[in-house]
Parts: sequence; C-alpha cells; structure tokens
Amino acid sequence: MTLRSLLVDFNSYFASVEQQVEPRLRGKPLGVVPMLADTTVCIAASVEAKQFGVKTGTKVGDAKKMCPGIEFVVARHEIYIEYHHKAVSVVDTIVPVRQVLSIDEMDCELTGRWSDPARAMDTAKKVKAALTREIGECLRTSIGIGPNTFIAKTASDMVKPDGLVMIQKAELPERLFDLPVRALSGVGKQMEARLHRHRIRTVRDLAARTKDELHAVWGGIGGDIMYDRIRGEPVAHRDTETSSISHSSVLGPDRRNADHAYAVLNRLTQKAAMRLRKADFYAARISVDVKYLDGSHWGQEMRLVDTQDTVAFLHALERLWGKRPKDLRTILRVGMAFSDFVPATQHTGTLFASEDRSKALYKALDQLNVRFGKQAVYFASAHNARDRGGMHIAFNHIPDPKTDK
Repeated sequence: MTLRSLLVDFNSYFASVEQQVEPRLRGKPLGVVPMLADTTVCIAASVEAKQFGVKTGTKVGDAKKMCPGIEFVVARHEIYIEYHHKAVSVVDTIVPVRQVLSIDEMDCELTGRWSDPARAMDTAKKVKAALTREIGECLRTSIGIGPNTFIAKTASDMVKPDGLVMIQKAELPERLFDLPVRALSGVGKQMEARLHRHRIRTVRDLAARTKDELHAVWGGIGGDIMYDRIRGEPVAHRDTETSSISHSSVLGPDRRNADHAYAVLNRLTQKAAMRLRKADFYAARISVDVKYLDGSHWGQEMRLVDTQDTVAFLHALERLWGKRPKDLRTILRVGMAFSDFVPATQHTGTLFASEDRSKALYKALDQLNVRFGKQAVYFASAHNARDRGGMHIAFNHIPDPKTDK
C-alpha cells in the first residue's frame, strides 16, 4: 500500500472558532482583526466572508466595501490554542497524529491496514464526525490522503471547505499536472517568480524536468526533494526543524510613528530572545521588516556572531533601524526575525567568562517573566511598548502561554 499520510486542515480556523464560541456569528461574514480600526487588516476571514473576496491581509476598510454587513472581532489567541489542543486530542484517538504542522493543520500516520484506501477514507470520515461531535459543528475540515505529507497537503487544498480528497501514488504526477506551481506547498511568491523565469508554470512543466535540472533551478537539494515529492516518494520532512523565530505587530492608529514602531520592535526582539533561549539555539542573523500604510515595505538584515544575548540583539536592532528610510510614510506594521540557528551543542562560546555570567543573568530574567508575566523584567528601551508583543499565533508556531503571553 502506498498511502502514508492523512492531513487534517481546518477551514478558516480563527474565524470558525469565533463562530463556534459565539453562536450569533454563525453563518455570517466575519473578519478576525488585531484591533478595531479601518486601516488595519484581517488576519483571518470566515468561509462566508471569503465568498466576497475577503481574505487574510485584506484591509478592514476594503472588506467593508467588498462585503456589506461583515462583522469584525478582535483575535483571541488563547482560545484558538485551547481549541487546537482539544482537536489534536480528538484526532489522535482515531488515527495517530504524527506531527502538528501549524495551529490548523496536523499530519496523521497511515501504516499497515490503515493505509488501505477504503480504510483510509473511512478513517477520514470518522475524524470529521468526531471533530463535529467533540469540538463543534463550525470547525469544518478539509482532509487530504496521500503517499507522503506533501501530496496529502496538496489534496487537502483541492476542495474547501469541508473537502475529502485522496491521491494514490499510481496517479502521480499526472493528477497534479493542471495545478499552477504556486498551489504547491513551499512555493511562495519568490520561488514562483524563479520558476516562471525557467518557464515552469504548472506541475506539468515541473514534472517534465529532470532531478538535476530542478536541483539547478532550486540551487540545491530543494529541487531534488520537490522532484520526489510530486511523485509521491517518501521524503523526510526537513521543515520540522526550527529555521527562524519571528514576531510582528500591527500598530494602532494613534501609534503609527517611528518612535513607537521602534519601541515595539525592541519589545518583540526581547520576547524572541527569550524564545530562542528556551529552544536552546543561538542565532547568527537578525532581520527587521516594516510595512507602511500605503502597502510598501522596507527591510534589512544583519549577520552576527551566533548569540543568545538580548543586549547584542538590541544593539544590532539599533543599527538596522538607523538605516531605515527617513521619509514620512505612515508605519502600519513592524516585524523582526532571528535565523541562521546554531544548536547549543555546536556553539563554540567565547574565550571570556562574560558569556557564562550573561547566561546566568538571562536564565534568572526568563524565570521571572515566566512566573510573573511578560512585564516583570524587561530592558527599558521597550518601556513605551510594554503593552505590545502579546501572544500571537504564526503559521508554524503555536505559542506557549507561559513564555508568549
């Protein structure tokens, strides 16, 4: 049998949880937002709102024009995390959850008799029924079944909402031929542009290339992996390793100025440094990103000697911020990220004792913040943004309320 993966993907997850918690919102167009302001953006939209073209990233003011009568609620991340853990527990009673991919996706393992096509389909139907019964009728899912996680994910995206699609290895790669390359998991805007430059626009075009050709297009092993994935071959999921830690925040209408934006970035950097230490990584790169109200972006990054030191990161942030354009554009959102990780076991350290002292200091500070909350101890440069940088859910990061609150 070639079926190995059953992927559960919740439809419009944040909005669906809100509709489950608040019955008055059921069946209505709904946008989930970071704050109630026409100039902010939707971080999620309900199935009903999506029918009008509203989606993640749509400005609230535009959403009101596109979908008259749409309602908006401020995101409640703690509730989304609570429902996530309940859902994982329910699914795991029916089929083993191999890996949680994101707040609204989980990959389940099909082995032995479970990989029989008829039994796999029956299992998927049982998962849907159990989630409706135990979690709620608003939490609809699209389930994909395939010979690897990549194909199962692709199948889950084919029918939304409430889909159930199975793709067997014998059907590949032909079953995917008509899909644009952007429909494939892991192909973002930049990779799509690169593939287009090589005259690869559909999976049919992709499948016509040799593994060596795709290796050259990707500039590395990523092309080899894609070659195998679209053919249903079992491929180790490299994305399970943490590759970055990032945070972003939308600024309120009365705080969209450079001083507050910098204070928020400072706060987010301190928060990310705590997460980095918890994960036992050292970072060798920091980047910042600014989105303006007119839709334009500015970003910059800097290489570092791998470190966990908050002060080192804040000094780097100060230098990066000094390079930003000094124009009068209104700042809508700021974000930062650590990357180029070095595991603690591979960190060489320094020749000086100061690193050991700083590690002891940060351990104490982190313990205080876990015990007493995010504002217990922080560097004063983030004081004006102490109410920002609360718990937010990224696509591939499910916050721990102890360290992300």
